[in-house]
Amino acid sequence: MRVGLTGGIGSGKSAVARFFSAWGALIIDADVLAREVIAPGTPGFGAIASAWPSVIAGGELDRAALARIVFADPNARTQLNAIIHPRVRARAAEMDAAAAPGRIVIHVVPLLFEGEGWRGMDRTVVVIAPREERIARVMARDGVTRADVEARMAAQIDPEIARTMASDVIENDGDLASLEQGSRAVFVALQAG
Repeated sequence: MRVGLTGGIGSGKSAVARFFSAWGALIIDADVLAREVIAPGTPGFGAIASAWPSVIAGGELDRAALARIVFADPNARTQLNAIIHPRVRARAAEMDAAAAPGRIVIHVVPLLFEGEGWRGMDRTVVVIAPREERIARVMARDGVTRADVEARMAAQIDPEIARTMASDVIENDGDLASLEQGSRAVFVALQAG
């Protein structure tokens, strides 16, 4: 079974993915793959270096500088997505094809509903968290400003729209134990088919 797991930045989807992994699911995380496909020495890195030479310093990608560019300019974001997304999709497809028969495969995709990726899933799960908690979580985690977080949030689907599109919803409005409990209920439902 292929399951798309999504949620806005800071919603807690990574924590949910860790729970699902512990319970036996194969996790294919688009964010992890996105970092891999643009690592130094890869064709993706070369494409970024050609498009935005200013974000390369000492042979490394300055992710914060790139984020400032692409979250301020929709055309730049489209160009970056054209570099990253096909490479991520190809790698995810390889990993998915190698999964053991009958295993639940969780595709963690931040922009699942913004594109067409959700159509290839058997089920979709969205993690929903209160806006202010998300902002505080990302500011603390990434060391960025509120404006930076809000710019990223603006590039993502409204959580209430995602809620209507998903087959399952996990509310992340309590503590980690509550999140685990909600995740477990959804995972049991996934196992039941």
